[in-house]
Amino acid sequence: HVFSFMVCGMYSMYQGYAGLLIPNPRDLDGLIKEMAKYKPAFIPAVNTLFNGLVHKEGFADLDFSNLKASIGGGMSVLPSVAKEWHKITGLPIVEGYGLSETSPVVAFNPMTISEFTGKIGIPASSTDIILIDDDENEVALGDRGEICVKGPQVMIGYQNRPQETAETFTAKGFLKTGDIGIMDEKGFIKIVDRKKDMILVSGFNVYPNEIEEAMSEHPNVVECGAIGIPNDERGEDPKLFVVKKGEVTEQELIDFGKKQLTGYKRPRHIQFVDELPKSNVGKILRKELRKMEGLE
Repeated sequence: HVFSFMVCGMYSMYQGYAGLLIPNPRDLDGLIKEMAKYKPAFIPAVNTLFNGLVHKEGFADLDFSNLKASIGGGMSVLPSVAKEWHKITGLPIVEGYGLSETSPVVAFNPMTISEFTGKIGIPASSTDIILIDDDENEVALGDRGEICVKGPQVMIGYQNRPQETAETFTAKGFLKTGDIGIMDEKGFIKIVDRKKDMILVSGFNVYPNEIEEAMSEHPNVVECGAIGIPNDERGEDPKLFVVKKGEVTEQELIDFGKKQLTGYKRPRHIQFVDELPKSNVGKILRKELRKMEGLE
Protein backbone atom coordinates (compact mmCIF):
# COMPACT_ATOMS: atom_id res chain seq x y z
CA HIS A 1 0.00 0.00 0.00
CA VAL A 2 1.55 3.28 -1.14
CA PHE A 3 0.89 5.34 2.02
CA SER A 4 2.27 2.61 4.25
CA PHE A 5 5.34 2.18 2.02
CA MET A 6 6.17 5.88 1.71
CA VAL A 7 5.10 7.29 5.09
CA CYS A 8 5.29 4.36 7.51
CA GLY A 9 8.27 2.84 5.72
CA MET A 10 10.45 5.33 3.87
CA TYR A 11 9.67 8.46 5.88
CA SER A 12 9.89 6.77 9.27
CA MET A 13 13.33 5.38 8.38
CA TYR A 14 14.41 8.81 7.10
CA GLN A 15 13.42 10.34 10.45
CA GLY A 16 15.05 7.56 12.42
CA TYR A 17 11.80 6.25 13.88
CA ALA A 18 11.27 2.65 14.93
CA GLY A 19 8.39 1.07 13.01
CA LEU A 20 6.31 -1.68 14.57
CA LEU A 21 4.77 -3.97 11.94
CA ILE A 22 1.58 -5.75 13.00
CA PRO A 23 1.14 -8.78 10.68
CA ASN A 24 -2.49 -9.36 11.67
CA PRO A 25 -4.27 -6.22 12.95
CA ARG A 26 -7.52 -8.21 13.16
CA ASP A 27 -6.04 -9.89 16.21
CA LEU A 28 -7.02 -7.00 18.45
CA ASP A 29 -5.91 -8.71 21.65
CA GLY A 30 -2.43 -9.21 20.17
CA LEU A 31 -2.36 -5.64 18.86
CA ILE A 32 -3.31 -4.17 22.24
CA LYS A 33 -0.61 -6.30 23.89
CA GLU A 34 2.03 -4.83 21.54
CA MET A 35 0.73 -1.30 22.04
CA ALA A 36 1.05 -1.72 25.80
CA LYS A 37 4.64 -2.88 25.33
CA TYR A 38 5.87 -0.23 22.88
CA LYS A 39 3.61 2.80 23.59
CA PRO A 40 3.43 4.08 19.98
CA ALA A 41 3.92 7.76 19.11
CA PHE A 42 2.05 7.54 15.78
CA ILE A 43 -0.89 5.28 14.91
CA PRO A 44 -1.89 5.20 11.22
CA ALA A 45 -5.09 3.23 10.65
CA VAL A 46 -8.41 2.98 8.84
CA ASN A 47 -11.84 3.57 10.36
CA THR A 48 -12.47 -0.16 10.78
CA LEU A 49 -9.41 -0.57 13.02
CA PHE A 50 -10.10 2.58 15.04
CA ASN A 51 -13.66 1.32 15.55
CA GLY A 52 -12.53 -2.15 16.55
CA LEU A 53 -10.06 -0.81 19.11
CA VAL A 54 -12.39 1.64 20.86
CA HIS A 55 -14.90 -1.17 21.37
CA LYS A 56 -12.27 -3.69 22.53
CA GLU A 57 -11.84 -4.45 26.20
CA GLY A 58 -8.45 -3.35 27.47
CA PHE A 59 -7.78 -0.62 24.90
CA ALA A 60 -8.98 2.22 27.14
CA ASP A 61 -6.58 1.03 29.86
CA LEU A 62 -3.47 1.65 27.71
CA ASP A 63 -1.01 4.46 28.42
CA PHE A 64 -1.29 7.05 25.63
CA SER A 65 1.15 9.58 27.10
CA ASN A 66 3.62 8.95 24.25
CA LEU A 67 1.02 9.35 21.48
CA LYS A 68 1.66 12.34 19.19
CA ALA A 69 -0.79 11.69 16.35
CA SER A 70 -3.43 9.26 15.11
CA ILE A 71 -3.65 9.33 11.32
CA GLY A 72 -6.74 8.16 9.43
CA GLY A 73 -6.91 7.29 5.74
CA GLY A 74 -8.02 4.68 3.23
CA MET A 75 -11.70 5.32 3.94
CA SER A 76 -13.74 7.99 5.71
CA VAL A 77 -13.45 8.00 9.50
CA LEU A 78 -16.91 8.13 11.05
CA PRO A 79 -17.55 10.97 13.54
CA SER A 80 -18.91 8.52 16.13
CA VAL A 81 -15.65 6.54 15.97
CA ALA A 82 -13.49 9.69 16.05
CA LYS A 83 -15.38 10.95 19.12
CA GLU A 84 -14.74 7.72 21.05
CA TRP A 85 -11.07 7.66 19.97
CA HIS A 86 -10.53 11.24 21.16
CA LYS A 87 -12.25 10.51 24.47
CA ILE A 88 -10.03 7.48 25.13
CA THR A 89 -6.66 8.66 23.76
CA GLY A 90 -6.94 12.39 24.35
CA LEU A 91 -6.07 13.21 20.73
CA PRO A 92 -8.19 13.69 17.59
CA ILE A 93 -7.83 11.53 14.49
CA VAL A 94 -6.09 13.51 11.73
CA GLU A 95 -7.41 12.51 8.32
CA GLY A 96 -5.55 12.62 5.03
CA TYR A 97 -6.32 11.51 1.49
CA GLY A 98 -4.41 9.95 -1.36
CA LEU A 99 -4.47 7.07 -3.80
CA SER A 100 -1.99 4.85 -5.61
CA GLU A 101 -2.09 7.17 -8.62
CA THR A 102 -1.07 10.13 -6.41
CA SER A 103 1.73 8.71 -4.29
CA PRO A 104 1.30 9.11 -1.44
CA VAL A 105 -0.97 12.01 -0.50
CA VAL A 106 -3.25 14.65 -2.05
CA ALA A 107 -4.65 16.47 0.98
CA PHE A 108 -4.08 16.46 4.73
CA ASN A 109 -5.36 18.15 7.87
CA PRO A 110 -2.86 20.23 9.86
CA MET A 111 -1.29 18.11 12.59
CA THR A 112 -2.15 20.88 15.06
CA ILE A 113 -5.94 20.43 14.94
CA SER A 114 -7.59 20.12 18.35
CA GLU A 115 -10.80 18.44 17.16
CA PHE A 116 -11.71 15.92 14.47
CA THR A 117 -12.74 17.85 11.35
CA GLY A 118 -14.57 15.14 9.38
CA LYS A 119 -12.64 16.38 6.33
CA ILE A 120 -9.55 15.21 4.46
CA GLY A 121 -7.88 18.59 4.89
CA ILE A 122 -6.37 21.05 2.45
CA PRO A 123 -4.35 20.33 -0.72
CA ALA A 124 -0.73 19.27 -0.21
CA SER A 125 2.10 21.56 -1.23
CA SER A 126 2.33 22.21 -5.02
CA THR A 127 -0.98 20.38 -5.50
CA ASP A 128 -4.01 21.78 -7.34
CA ILE A 129 -7.45 20.28 -6.65
CA ILE A 130 -10.66 21.06 -8.51
CA LEU A 131 -14.13 19.56 -8.22
CA ILE A 132 -15.99 18.96 -11.47
CA ASP A 133 -19.39 17.85 -12.76
CA ASP A 134 -20.01 15.15 -15.38
CA ASP A 135 -19.19 17.65 -18.15
CA GLU A 136 -15.83 18.52 -16.57
CA ASN A 137 -17.03 21.97 -15.49
CA GLU A 138 -15.81 23.17 -12.10
CA VAL A 139 -18.56 23.27 -9.48
CA ALA A 140 -19.11 26.14 -7.04
CA LEU A 141 -17.71 26.10 -3.50
CA GLY A 142 -19.98 24.00 -1.32
CA ASP A 143 -21.33 21.96 -4.24
CA ARG A 144 -20.56 18.29 -4.78
CA GLY A 145 -18.21 17.28 -7.54
CA GLU A 146 -15.61 14.71 -8.54
CA ILE A 147 -12.21 15.43 -6.96
CA CYS A 148 -9.54 15.99 -9.62
CA VAL A 149 -5.83 16.46 -8.91
CA LYS A 150 -2.77 17.96 -10.59
CA GLY A 151 0.64 17.93 -8.94
CA PRO A 152 4.13 16.39 -8.82
CA GLN A 153 2.82 13.26 -7.08
CA VAL A 154 0.32 12.41 -9.85
CA MET A 155 1.22 9.47 -12.07
CA ILE A 156 2.13 9.85 -15.75
CA GLY A 157 -0.31 7.07 -16.63
CA TYR A 158 -1.08 3.36 -16.43
CA GLN A 159 1.71 1.30 -17.97
CA ASN A 160 0.79 -0.01 -21.44
CA ARG A 161 -2.85 1.07 -20.99
CA PRO A 162 -3.21 4.25 -23.05
CA GLN A 163 -7.00 4.12 -23.34
CA GLU A 164 -7.54 3.82 -19.60
CA THR A 165 -4.98 6.55 -19.02
CA ALA A 166 -6.80 8.91 -21.39
CA GLU A 167 -10.14 8.23 -19.66
CA THR A 168 -8.63 8.96 -16.24
CA PHE A 169 -7.47 12.51 -17.02
CA THR A 170 -9.53 15.60 -17.84
CA ALA A 171 -8.88 17.69 -20.94
CA LYS A 172 -6.87 20.08 -18.72
CA GLY A 173 -4.64 17.30 -17.37
CA PHE A 174 -6.23 16.71 -13.96
CA LEU A 175 -6.45 13.15 -12.63
CA LYS A 176 -10.05 12.11 -12.00
CA THR A 177 -10.09 10.27 -8.68
CA GLY A 178 -13.61 8.82 -8.83
CA ASP A 179 -14.32 10.31 -5.39
CA ILE A 180 -17.09 12.84 -4.82
CA GLY A 181 -16.26 15.69 -2.47
CA ILE A 182 -17.21 19.15 -1.23
CA MET A 183 -14.76 22.04 -0.74
CA ASP A 184 -15.47 24.82 1.74
CA GLU A 185 -14.41 28.46 1.61
CA LYS A 186 -11.18 27.69 3.50
CA GLY A 187 -10.14 25.00 1.03
CA PHE A 188 -10.93 22.05 3.31
CA ILE A 189 -12.41 19.07 1.45
CA LYS A 190 -14.94 16.53 2.69
CA ILE A 191 -15.22 13.17 0.92
CA VAL A 192 -18.84 12.32 0.22
CA ASP A 193 -18.35 8.91 -1.39
CA ARG A 194 -17.07 6.92 -4.33
CA LYS A 195 -18.85 7.93 -7.53
CA LYS A 196 -19.44 4.29 -8.51
CA ASP A 197 -21.10 3.51 -5.13
CA MET A 198 -23.76 6.18 -5.48
CA ILE A 199 -27.38 5.03 -5.04
CA LEU A 200 -30.04 6.57 -7.29
CA VAL A 201 -33.41 6.93 -5.52
CA SER A 202 -36.24 8.51 -7.55
CA GLY A 203 -33.67 10.54 -9.46
CA PHE A 204 -31.87 11.74 -6.32
CA ASN A 205 -28.22 10.91 -5.60
CA VAL A 206 -27.74 9.11 -2.29
CA TYR A 207 -24.26 8.43 -0.97
CA PRO A 208 -23.68 5.31 1.19
CA ASN A 209 -21.19 7.12 3.45
CA GLU A 210 -23.90 9.55 4.52
CA ILE A 211 -26.23 6.69 5.45
CA GLU A 212 -23.49 4.79 7.28
CA GLU A 213 -22.39 7.89 9.17
CA ALA A 214 -25.93 8.61 10.37
CA MET A 215 -26.83 5.02 11.27
CA SER A 216 -23.55 4.45 13.13
CA GLU A 217 -24.79 6.95 15.71
CA HIS A 218 -27.18 4.27 17.01
CA PRO A 219 -25.69 2.80 20.21
CA ASN A 220 -26.35 -0.79 19.10
CA VAL A 221 -24.62 -0.46 15.70
CA VAL A 222 -20.98 -1.54 15.77
CA GLU A 223 -20.47 -0.96 12.04
CA CYS A 224 -22.55 -0.96 8.89
CA GLY A 225 -22.39 -0.88 5.10
CA ALA A 226 -24.96 0.53 2.66
CA ILE A 227 -25.73 -0.38 -0.96
CA GLY A 228 -28.56 0.22 -3.40
CA ILE A 229 -30.93 -2.59 -4.34
CA PRO A 230 -33.45 -2.52 -7.22
CA ASN A 231 -36.94 -1.06 -6.70
CA ASP A 232 -39.52 -0.96 -9.49
CA GLU A 233 -40.98 2.33 -8.32
CA ARG A 234 -37.96 4.32 -7.13
CA GLY A 235 -35.15 2.76 -9.17
CA GLU A 236 -33.14 1.81 -6.09
CA ASP A 237 -33.65 1.52 -2.34
CA PRO A 238 -30.89 1.90 0.26
CA LYS A 239 -30.18 -1.34 2.11
CA LEU A 240 -28.05 -1.47 5.24
CA PHE A 241 -25.97 -4.43 6.43
CA VAL A 242 -25.43 -4.12 10.18
CA VAL A 243 -23.11 -5.67 12.73
CA LYS A 244 -24.92 -5.11 16.01
CA LYS A 245 -24.24 -5.33 19.69
CA GLY A 246 -26.95 -5.98 22.25
CA GLU A 247 -30.60 -6.25 21.31
CA VAL A 248 -31.98 -4.18 18.45
CA THR A 249 -34.55 -5.01 15.78
CA GLU A 250 -34.74 -4.18 12.09
CA GLN A 251 -37.77 -1.98 12.70
CA GLU A 252 -35.99 -0.03 15.44
CA LEU A 253 -33.17 0.80 13.05
CA ILE A 254 -35.58 1.73 10.26
CA ASP A 255 -37.36 4.08 12.68
CA PHE A 256 -33.99 5.50 13.76
CA GLY A 257 -33.15 6.15 10.11
CA LYS A 258 -36.37 8.12 9.69
CA LYS A 259 -35.22 10.49 12.43
CA GLN A 260 -31.66 10.82 11.17
CA LEU A 261 -32.08 11.07 7.40
CA THR A 262 -34.24 12.71 4.74
CA GLY A 263 -36.98 10.37 3.48
CA TYR A 264 -35.34 9.18 0.27
CA LYS A 265 -31.96 8.64 1.99
CA ARG A 266 -33.13 6.44 4.86
CA PRO A 267 -32.48 2.69 4.64
CA ARG A 268 -35.63 0.74 3.83
CA HIS A 269 -34.06 -2.68 4.33
CA ILE A 270 -31.90 -3.90 7.21
CA GLN A 271 -29.91 -7.13 7.30
CA PHE A 272 -27.93 -8.21 10.36
CA VAL A 273 -24.59 -9.92 9.70
CA ASP A 274 -21.84 -11.26 11.95
CA GLU A 275 -19.19 -9.27 10.08
CA LEU A 276 -18.78 -7.09 7.01
CA PRO A 277 -16.54 -8.10 4.11
CA LYS A 278 -13.30 -6.12 4.19
CA SER A 279 -10.09 -5.72 2.22
CA ASN A 280 -6.68 -6.57 3.66
CA VAL A 281 -6.34 -2.99 4.91
CA GLY A 282 -9.79 -2.98 6.51
CA LYS A 283 -11.92 -1.17 3.94
CA ILE A 284 -15.54 -2.29 3.81
CA LEU A 285 -16.09 -3.93 0.40
CA ARG A 286 -19.44 -2.77 -0.93
CA LYS A 287 -18.82 -4.86 -4.04
CA GLU A 288 -18.96 -7.97 -1.85
CA LEU A 289 -22.18 -6.70 -0.22
CA ARG A 290 -23.69 -6.38 -3.69
CA LYS A 291 -22.58 -9.96 -4.42
CA MET A 292 -24.30 -11.11 -1.22
CA GLU A 293 -27.44 -9.48 -2.60
CA GLY A 294 -26.96 -11.23 -5.96
CA LEU A 295 -26.35 -7.96 -7.82
CA GLU A 296 -22.84 -8.75 -9.14
